[in-house]
Amino acid sequence: MAGAAGTGSNPDIRARLRQRFREWINRRIPPSRSVVLDQKRLFIFPSGVGFFFGLCLLVMLLAAINFQNNLSYGLTFLLATLFVLAVLHTFANLSGLEIQAIRARPAFPGQQTEFELRVSRTKKREYFGVFFRFEQGSSARLNLVDEDSGSIHLMAPVEKRGWHHPGRLRIESTYPLGLVRCWTWIDLDLHALVYPRPLPSAELPGLAKDQPDGAAMPVAGSDDFFGFRDYREGDSLRQIHWKGLARGGKVQTKQYTAYADRSVWLDWEMFPGLGTEQRLSHLCYWALEFDRQGQEYGLRLPDLNIAPDVGERHRERILQALALYGIEGGPS
Repeated sequence: MAGAAGTGSNPDIRARLRQRFREWINRRIPPSRSVVLDQKRLFIFPSGVGFFFGLCLLVMLLAAINFQNNLSYGLTFLLATLFVLAVLHTFANLSGLEIQAIRARPAFPGQQTEFELRVSRTKKREYFGVFFRFEQGSSARLNLVDEDSGSIHLMAPVEKRGWHHPGRLRIESTYPLGLVRCWTWIDLDLHALVYPRPLPSAELPGLAKDQPDGAAMPVAGSDDFFGFRDYREGDSLRQIHWKGLARGGKVQTKQYTAYADRSVWLDWEMFPGLGTEQRLSHLCYWALEFDRQGQEYGLRLPDLNIAPDVGERHRERILQALALYGIEGGPS
């Protein structure tokens, strides 16, 4: 029983340690759009090869002591000096780099979003084999030799709408000998906007289709008279042509007109009975469809109206409103 209790407590201990480490790293390296790597932000430790190298040095030292061999002493201390030089050069291969967040491309759930970063050197030295990686995403390698700066592009998957934060960026190097590893975790305060997942639906109700701009369409309740048609059951009595009936004509109903144009409204109330995410997904699909057709369209949400328009900027404004609907505050 004691063993089972001890086994069960191990995940809790690891979780607490990870939480404390995250709190410590957040204090030591707070979020920022631009970070310069210095002694406070860099960590260094022997790699697996470095530990094996140190073990070999210990064996060589014991052999030199045992046999009192000056050549063995000299070789051991020479290799130990090489290890110390590797520590200095590996640290210098990251120290002085400035990493700036440039932009994050919007994406849809299930896609990969792209994060663009700029890496610059603040010191007049060359940098080799610097690796960049998000915890969940792709990696990139950069050398700064003849250029003072360079751009890297990292991909990361996104799952749900709203603001997506890829987590801390891991930067590391083992240059030049691979005996030690220098690394850091920085938070670039960079967020990607994730739109709702487009979900096709049936034809939207209430939209005029296949009508040229300015074409007259008979509708009830307008002020512009259009003509007469035969009476149909259910027509309003106020629209019956009483004068014609009094002169002995047949029962007819007055028709009025509205003028169709290409502007349509995507309205929250077009999808009654559906949940929030389904409504947003349907509206997102139709926004993309109208944009593809080059048709003017607007958006009505419970707390926001966007007037009909066309173009890339209008589409991005519509999609951003859908992505952030019901999400309070900015990126977090």
